[in-house]
Amino acid sequence: MPSLPKPRLRRSARSRADGSSVQPAAEPNVEVVEFGDLRWVNIERPSSVDRAWLEEHFEFDALDYEDVASRNQRPKIDEYPDYLFIVLHFPVFDKTVGRLNAAELDIFIGPDYIITLPNSPLPPVEYLFERCRASQEVREAMLSKGSGYLLYRIVDDSFDYCFPMLRKIGNKLERLEQEIFEGRAEEVVRDLSNSKQEIINFRKVIRPQRAVLRDLERTKQRYLAEDLEIYFDDIVDASERIWDMLENYKEVVEALEDTNESVLSHRVNEVLRVLTAFSVVILPLTLFASVFGMNVDFPFEGSVAAFWAIIAGMLVVLVGMITYFRRRGFL
Repeated sequence: MPSLPKPRLRRSARSRADGSSVQPAAEPNVEVVEFGDLRWVNIERPSSVDRAWLEEHFEFDALDYEDVASRNQRPKIDEYPDYLFIVLHFPVFDKTVGRLNAAELDIFIGPDYIITLPNSPLPPVEYLFERCRASQEVREAMLSKGSGYLLYRIVDDSFDYCFPMLRKIGNKLERLEQEIFEGRAEEVVRDLSNSKQEIINFRKVIRPQRAVLRDLERTKQRYLAEDLEIYFDDIVDASERIWDMLENYKEVVEALEDTNESVLSHRVNEVLRVLTAFSVVILPLTLFASVFGMNVDFPFEGSVAAFWAIIAGMLVVLVGMITYFRRRGFL
């Protein structure tokens, strides 16, 4: 494996003899930290220039370079005689669209190097890399134990970044439950739908790579130090805890949806019950008015006493119907 040169710094445009400027060629966006024989190369959002730089300095398989350029790669681990190529996905919140998306992290790892290529900003990887670059102590702690330990820290920090998002989803579900029973069932329908979509997106990200992590735990000893068993077991445990929380939240949000639908249906039933009761109460009064409103002769026609008698009869029927319905619990 050829030695890895340090990335060159960008230079300003050089001037020709006639005073015109010459723009330099695009420089690769390559960041490197190193300690001892181990180097960590980080290339965020690798462009064609960055991929050309990789092809120039590393003899990776051509299919791996195609996977780096692809935006629809599934989580996987490819084994080669002298390196591993790992593809992992982690959830990140996209503020522009207000939803969770999957950020892909491509990793090349060998005995004396590790290359990370996130296709979008991944905060835990950025934070760990900046800590290593800024502090000699952190750099020694992270890189002195070999590439396997550094891989563990990168993946472990990325999974730990999921737990605050899961706690936020859990707090949101608790708030929605309170709002449902506070009489705001109509208002939380959209929030319930958004929460369910977040959980579905989260599950889509975590589910495929559970098998990848088990494969990594199985294959790591061919390339990495053998004393990392407990560390990679911890990564698998973290992914299983995340999956268990997602399963729990999935059941909770489905139960909240059913509860919200029940509350809305109960409210509609209450309205229909009251309207039906009023219709039935008014039906006899309508019958009275229809009978005595017919254009035919009937006893006491044109009498004021007959009018008040009819009104009194309608009131008696009305009070009787209301009393009966209240005793039966219809009103």
